[in-house]
Amino acid sequence: MSLDGKVAIVTGSGRGLGLAYAQELARQGAAVVINDIDAQTAERAVTSITDAGGRAAAVVAPVGPTETAVQLVRTAVETYGRLDILVTNAGVLRDKTLWNMSDDDFDTVIGVHLRGTFTCVREAATQMRANQVAGRIICIGSPTGQRGNFGQTNYAAAKAGIVGMVRTWAIELKKAGITVNAVIPVAATAMTATVPYFAAAVEADAAGEAMPAFFRHDLGFGTSDDVAPLLAYLAGDDAADITGQSIGVGGDRLQLWSHPEAVVTAYHDGGWSLEALQAEFPRVTSGSLQSVGESFPPLPEELQR
Repeated sequence: MSLDGKVAIVTGSGRGLGLAYAQELARQGAAVVINDIDAQTAERAVTSITDAGGRAAAVVAPVGPTETAVQLVRTAVETYGRLDILVTNAGVLRDKTLWNMSDDDFDTVIGVHLRGTFTCVREAATQMRANQVAGRIICIGSPTGQRGNFGQTNYAAAKAGIVGMVRTWAIELKKAGITVNAVIPVAATAMTATVPYFAAAVEADAAGEAMPAFFRHDLGFGTSDDVAPLLAYLAGDDAADITGQSIGVGGDRLQLWSHPEAVVTAYHDGGWSLEALQAEFPRVTSGSLQSVGESFPPLPEELQR
């Protein structure tokens, strides 16, 4: 597979998962527009690609405002002549329980993740449609958006919202030949580095050692480099018929997440009165109520701290 001649934007790509995505796309031949809010971080990311023989430019600006989306697309087109691929990865965390979360905590996370995805995709899709480019749009989700997570009201809302937008955009952009998918990564990041459960895996990764098989296989938890190839695949011609999907990847595991479907359907002649619900709801839903959050198996004894 080759992305030679293609041009990509990767938001939030100065470090971490975003940098891994940008480096992989460049490795496969694409020119990449790097984005970060810190100029030095963005320049280091550009250098890591150009030193390896790739092509990269940087836009230093916060994701969220329309002005940043316009600047990103303009940089791609003016520097490399076109735009084929957009990866919306930029994000921030403001983790607090519901009763401790301020308006600013909520608005900041929604502004970067959800609004930032919207403004960037709108600008990129407009450019692609105007130039009849069968583009690839890849939006980064999270298991938190699929399942929920304690202390992450804002983040869960944003990531769930992104998946909802992806499904809508896949419908709206199908006629233009533009695919839109969500990737749900599970990898060692600054966030997981603070979770004691993942300590053995994070420490191994930091030391340049292979993560224990329990993490890679049983949990599907790996490195940024384990996630990046899926981005390159979805950006290529082989994935021209894949759109509207939520695809998880991490460690040795690949997952295709289902869209929400009704797990129980029941009818009551004349409608569901309160009395009918009281009488029948427990029976109708028995064994089918859905779980929330993620649950992990106990750590093997040798990995416990």
